[in-house]
Amino acid sequence: MPEGHSVHRAARRQHALLAGRPVAAGSPQGRFADGAAALDGRVLEGVEAAGKHLFYRFDRGEVLHVHLGLFGRFRYHDGPPPEPRGAVRLRLTGDEGAVDLSGPTACDLIGEDGREAIMARLGPDPLRSDADPGRAIDALARRRLPIGAALLDQSIIAGLGNVYRAEVLFVCGIDPARESRSLDRPELEGVWDESRRMLREGVRLGRIVTVSAAERGTPPSRARRGERTYVYRRSTCFRCGGPVERPVIGARPCYRCPACQT
Repeated sequence: MPEGHSVHRAARRQHALLAGRPVAAGSPQGRFADGAAALDGRVLEGVEAAGKHLFYRFDRGEVLHVHLGLFGRFRYHDGPPPEPRGAVRLRLTGDEGAVDLSGPTACDLIGEDGREAIMARLGPDPLRSDADPGRAIDALARRRLPIGAALLDQSIIAGLGNVYRAEVLFVCGIDPARESRSLDRPELEGVWDESRRMLREGVRLGRIVTVSAAERGTPPSRARRGERTYVYRRSTCFRCGGPVERPVIGARPCYRCPACQT
């Protein structure tokens, strides 16, 4: 499932490509035919990201909600788009290009009330300027579940997924099995700060690279696949070379180095 950095990148790219002009909307697959008809010819005012959710605002108050889920993806076209490939749920076409959406978990017209209801369920998004770190830190400080599970809860921090939770906790030196409420305030503030830093770097690079340039010896743009993470999907720790464990936390494997995370 895409993590928050890729959703924010999609919002920025689509806003630049389509916003401020009327768009043609169609549903080649047919599953969003009524929704596409309601949007066809409307001016797209903006594209907003919040955690793993996208909201498209149109000039007559329509709000399109998209959540990619496990299988959703976007395909971009410069200039006139070709014939749709595969099961395209929604195609938005502007003067300068088009965006195809396939396989999303959600693609619905929800209105502003629906957007506000979704936003109310989400925790602060470290990539948003309106994020309240204190709200996330207070929520983490109350939870009895493992910190590794708490970081997957989108009502606590929006936008983190399996890669970032493992890498954030590694850099902070925290065992993902520790009870969230056992962490002190400086530790929780460090988790928030590191989450924000990594997500911002992901937006900048267009991919997840968590290993520092100093430890890797090369700039982020030249990081090879096996050099991008400290513990995620590694058998040995990038930093100490020790074995990486894979405890299941929050119903998903959470990679940890027992030597570096206590």
